[in-house]
Amino acid sequence: MERISWDQYFMAQSHLLALRSTCTRLAVGATIVRDKRIIAGGYNGSIAGGVHCADEGCYMVDGHCIRTIHAEMNAILQCAKFGVPTEGAEIYVTHFPCIQCCKSIIQAGIKTIYYAKDYKNHPYAVELFDQASVKVEQVELDEMIIDLKNQEKLAFVADLIKQLADKGLEEEEIRKIHEEANKLFTSYV
Repeated sequence: MERISWDQYFMAQSHLLALRSTCTRLAVGATIVRDKRIIAGGYNGSIAGGVHCADEGCYMVDGHCIRTIHAEMNAILQCAKFGVPTEGAEIYVTHFPCIQCCKSIIQAGIKTIYYAKDYKNHPYAVELFDQASVKVEQVELDEMIIDLKNQEKLAFVADLIKQLADKGLEEEEIRKIHEEANKLFTSYV
């Protein structure tokens, strides 16, 4: 049996965390790791108990949603809340950190950032990471671990089924295909 690498394991955790995001613009997840152990996780969304962008829309000021707390900040604040040191830790993030998160990561003493996707990578963030001797490495998630295109696949299959129905395939056959597709997309085995 071949096991996934540590980087793939922790990046998969970040992608799972991103599924909890309430941001309608970009779902982001972050996992803080020390000594190959997860010490915190976060996703972007509103304050605990607050109104969520997914429910009421973004609260935009100067092109930024001010309602959202970024995933990296949520993970760092979780460590602060529970007294877990971040000095020398690593962080796995689904997207390249913004400037504010960059500064927070550096101040938290996190020494390595692994990110899956480029996202508005600001040159000053890159410069700050370099100045602080923070290692930055892109680690894309192997899509065989987590299906990141599930919604696109569902839409594609639904469109194919509709095309079959439009071409006159028997209703019973359409129902069987639809049931089989539902089994494939809802099975966790």
